[in-house]
Amino acid sequence: MTAAIAPIAPNGPAASKAAGPSAASKAAGPSAASSPASSALVKHRQELGTLATTLPFFAYTACFLLAPTVIVIIGAFQDRSGGFTLANFHKMFEANTIAAFGTSILVSVASSLIGAVVGALASYALVIGTKPNGPLRRMVSAISSVLAQFGGVMLAFAFIATLGINGIGTMLIKTLTGYTVNPNWLSSLPGLVTVYCYFQIPLMIIIFLPAVDSIRPQWREACESLGGNTFQYWTRVACPILAPRFISAFLLLFASAFSAYATAAALFSQRSILVPLMIQGAMRNEMDPNQQGFAQVLAFAMIIVVAIVMLLSHAVEKRAGRWQ
Repeated sequence: MTAAIAPIAPNGPAASKAAGPSAASKAAGPSAASSPASSALVKHRQELGTLATTLPFFAYTACFLLAPTVIVIIGAFQDRSGGFTLANFHKMFEANTIAAFGTSILVSVASSLIGAVVGALASYALVIGTKPNGPLRRMVSAISSVLAQFGGVMLAFAFIATLGINGIGTMLIKTLTGYTVNPNWLSSLPGLVTVYCYFQIPLMIIIFLPAVDSIRPQWREACESLGGNTFQYWTRVACPILAPRFISAFLLLFASAFSAYATAAALFSQRSILVPLMIQGAMRNEMDPNQQGFAQVLAFAMIIVVAIVMLLSHAVEKRAGRWQ
């Protein structure tokens, strides 16, 4: 009687190779076979979620930033009938236009420089004099966040009600000291620079405070251990690190002041001494209909100036990122 001899299953690596991928997938079960597809589905859902989250922001940017910019650029090269023309640029080289740009740049540089210096000193005082999560620092940061956005007609009204002809501060100074504040002071360039500093200094504190926080105490200790003094620490360690951030913040303040309109319009209602005010005058001019194209040329020039400032700020921020 012959006995049926069952084949003996081979063991070792040879058996694994002989079994092939089908046997391995069967042994691993259905979860291993479906894991690449499930991970791809999860990744696709995450991408859709990110797109759904950022889509409203891009739509908002396109409606209120990109579309007006494109309209201004196209309108700068069009005449009243919609044809191409360069006649709108002829007034760009007139004396009053050049003076308006010069005044705008002067006011922006002055207010930005004052705001940057005072804000940087205030940021340093907050870092060395308060705790990171202390109540004073949180209060100053909250107030700075509010005041940095406080501008426009409300800011002009606040200064007029305080330092105007019949302002509370004007009357108080006259009562206590007998000195009469110049009623035209707010309508002068020094007064405008002072008003701009009201929101420039808080904005500088918000921007520059994280940069001062990034200075590590170990760097000063290392400088002192190598025989350096306070002056050498600031000139060779701290200032080279903070300088790019300071310059970038100054450029942002310049762009903020250069594009400000409502505050200056409330203080200088009848004079076009700044570029935004000149744009307002050109848009409201009913005697010369060609002023509409000139207003778009002025806006186009402002876009170029702000774009250059932003590119410089980005380059400086990129350099400052090496220390992060």
